[in-house]
Amino acid sequence: MLLEVKNLDAGYGYLQILRSVSLNIEKGEYVCIVGPNGAGKSTTMKTIAGLISPMGGSIFFNGENITGLPASQITKKGISFVSEELNLFVNMTVQENLYMGAYIIKDKKVQNERLDFVFSLFPRLAERKYQLAGTMSGGERKMLAIGRGMMSDPKLLLVDEPSFGLAPQLVANVFESLDILIKAGVTILLVEQNVTKTLTVTDRGYILENGKVGLEGKSHDLAGDPYVRKVFLGV
Repeated sequence: MLLEVKNLDAGYGYLQILRSVSLNIEKGEYVCIVGPNGAGKSTTMKTIAGLISPMGGSIFFNGENITGLPASQITKKGISFVSEELNLFVNMTVQENLYMGAYIIKDKKVQNERLDFVFSLFPRLAERKYQLAGTMSGGERKMLAIGRGMMSDPKLLLVDEPSFGLAPQLVANVFESLDILIKAGVTILLVEQNVTKTLTVTDRGYILENGKVGLEGKSHDLAGDPYVRKVFLGV
């Protein structure tokens, strides 16, 4: 088991958002968390990434208990988080932003190897490596954020709301980028508002409502579930 989350409680200050959330991911899987706004999807991701300290429960990664570790240590363990906010350095070039994603790697040769790998996955980033990140389109910025997340050579990539605020064509481009990573052997946990598309491309999914896992299973089965079809797919 690559990631195992057991009975996770988490929130902000005295406000508890997650209540006994459990999920697991095997190496090489493409897993999603879907649900309504405010369900706790992003809170789950941030807690796994070490940006929020859990109130209870445990998180195991590669068999090691990483519960409560700070984000910097969790990154070193092999988990990379691509947030909805992106947090790009808009006055730095594409290449400079990518190098920032490899800050935990001290060997310059290894950094350059990671850069070449990301450029091989996303040729568009290679074409624009000297362009300022702030001058790129929304879809290109999402691609850059995903590429930067890959620079640390993660075993698990957490991707939060990659299609948020994008036009349909750009959404397609972002999902194509994630598909490239899956084919390259990357394990992905995806939080996404586009439920129809997400359940089409992922292997398994978790339905999160009111801070709890309501349903889980193969994405194809969830897409055919009467409750999911009515509440989330509008069928």
